[in-house]
Amino acid sequence: MEKIIFVGGKPVMNYVTSIVMQFTAHGMNEVAIKARGQFISRAVDSAEVATKRFLQGQVGVKNITINSEEFKNESGKQVRVSTIEILLSRVPSGGAPAA
Repeated sequence: MEKIIFVGGKPVMNYVTSIVMQFTAHGMNEVAIKARGQFISRAVDSAEVATKRFLQGQVGVKNITINSEEFKNESGKQVRVSTIEILLSRVPSGGAPAA
């Protein structure tokens, strides 16, 4: 089972706290971080801070998926926006995240 965290306009530390809580307090084995457009860099920053500062040696990046979505904006114009999904996973006692 995995938890999905959608990254938007909040500060990076809000997302880092949410990631850490999912692994520690809720006992999740996988957490997916999803973002699109201008928030992709915030999602990457959140994943990096969580895995390299707060959960170092416990959680790592299992998979990264990039894509794009097309939809109509408020003015009716067709728009394409980039997306990213970063899948974080608990690291088994041997080292790298489970594949």
